[in-house]
Amino acid sequence: MHSRYWNEGAPLQSWTLFLLIGAFIGALISGLQGRRVGLMIERGPRISDSTRLILAFSGGFIAAFGAKIAKGCTSGQALSGGSMLNVGSLVFMGAVFLAAYLLAYLVRKEWI
Repeated sequence: MHSRYWNEGAPLQSWTLFLLIGAFIGALISGLQGRRVGLMIERGPRISDSTRLILAFSGGFIAAFGAKIAKGCTSGQALSGGSMLNVGSLVFMGAVFLAAYLLAYLVRKEWI
């Protein structure tokens, strides 16, 4: 029987939860020791903080919604499929990189 809850509704019995907590704590300690902890909004020129936040959250929602519909994400496609040399995964990642380079070429003047 397949449960609709993660780890039969007991997340404390899964090592992945503790991995995530440990990674967060380790990153926080490193940032505190290097005095690199602070709140800031990274943005490009000619864009306000509020516009940047709206675009970031909208893009995140669209990506999460797409991953839910596809029952996976692009990083899973690249890491899992690519490590098994799955042709579809390799073609997909090639297309992603090609599209990214083309888009960067088209919008390069926005950052000047």
